[in-house]
Amino acid sequence: MTNHLLLWVVLLAATVGALTRKWWAPHASRWAEARQIPWRWWLLEYPVLTVRMRVTWRQVCLLNGLSISRRSTARVVDGVMVRGVALRQSPPRLGLPHLTRTGVVVRIRIHPGQTPGPFLAAAQALEHAWRVHGVRVTSPRRGEVLITITAHNTLDDTARDVAAPTAGPVLVARVGRVDDGGPWVLNLRRIPHWLVVGATQSGKSTLLAAFIRAIAPQPVALVGIDCKGGMELGLFGRRLSALATSRPEALRVLTGLVTEVQQRMTLCWSAGVRSIWELPEDRRPVPVVLIVDELAELYLMDGTREGRDQSEQCSTLLLRLAQLGAALGVHLVVAGQRVGSDMGPRVTALRAQLGGRIVHRVHDEASAEMALGDLSPDAVAVAQMITEEEQGVAVATIGGRWVRARSVLVTTEEARQVAEEYAALTPDLPALAAVTFEKEGGAA
Repeated sequence: MTNHLLLWVVLLAATVGALTRKWWAPHASRWAEARQIPWRWWLLEYPVLTVRMRVTWRQVCLLNGLSISRRSTARVVDGVMVRGVALRQSPPRLGLPHLTRTGVVVRIRIHPGQTPGPFLAAAQALEHAWRVHGVRVTSPRRGEVLITITAHNTLDDTARDVAAPTAGPVLVARVGRVDDGGPWVLNLRRIPHWLVVGATQSGKSTLLAAFIRAIAPQPVALVGIDCKGGMELGLFGRRLSALATSRPEALRVLTGLVTEVQQRMTLCWSAGVRSIWELPEDRRPVPVVLIVDELAELYLMDGTREGRDQSEQCSTLLLRLAQLGAALGVHLVVAGQRVGSDMGPRVTALRAQLGGRIVHRVHDEASAEMALGDLSPDAVAVAQMITEEEQGVAVATIGGRWVRARSVLVTTEEARQVAEEYAALTPDLPALAAVTFEKEGGAA
């Protein structure tokens, strides 16, 4: 009897287990997605924040000059104009907060005569009043101010986001996460050239490594210039079609790439098209991405005539690639501590061609101003507030606006693994066939 009972228990357990697995299999992914939903934020913290915003809005506006008086503050007393302070001031209307995954977005209709400037200046006061991690103020249209609130710091754990790279759209690389929790993507088809600025150990090389890691599975030719002896880009040597580790080698690589551009121009002209993307796929040349780590090493002069000539030639060739390369499938990702006129007359022209801007922690306002001032003036102050503890955090221009973002941390071992895994995808560029550097772990 006992054996029969035990057998029935085993059969019942097996049946229940089978039914559970059958039910769980199609719902497992949904359950995993449900666990990722920030329930605490949606059900508790968001309502509390909404109430706090409503309660403190009038006082914040009064203290930060965001309110106006609908009546004149000037009176004529005995023939003298006297101007005072209005006792009754009206704050602009605070819209209904729109819930997002990591915060809220609220639209404000400003009063006639007001400008977004005072709201930009009051961003830090709003952070303290509403007890949130960050407040970003933009003005997408006339007469409106858009306040984007980030409730918590979503960039803290980005460095541990080390999911394996996968082949995606060509020239589109996910390198990290933006402050609203979404992916940080560098799209070279939309913005063909990028400039990365930041002080030493601010995260420039980390970003370049994350970029190479993301784009390595794609049918793209990667060319590197690392005049620091190849310490950074050399880890990816087997995936690079060419790697220059000194200025003379860089000059040869740049010359070869300009020759490649000229050949592609001839190909497009003979086919009657304006870019390689209009060519049939079987005739389309492989896209090329040139990655430069520490631009200043190409521009600095050592006082000799040879050094001056090399610097001028490198700057001229880089500028030609930036001006002609976008339609011909040649793209630039250039990194440096400073990119200013003090490096030479052609640096400013090169910077103007690099439409994508990324600024890590900098030591002075001028460095941030040089990179962001002409595209996002209000982002200059944000870039200067990046601390030394926020390595990898940067301010980037995306789609005509700026965001705070952080790149994925790629370890030395992971870089070597990526280079080894995708070495077979490294294409040969005919124009660089003569550019060979016999370096251990390097590329031809």
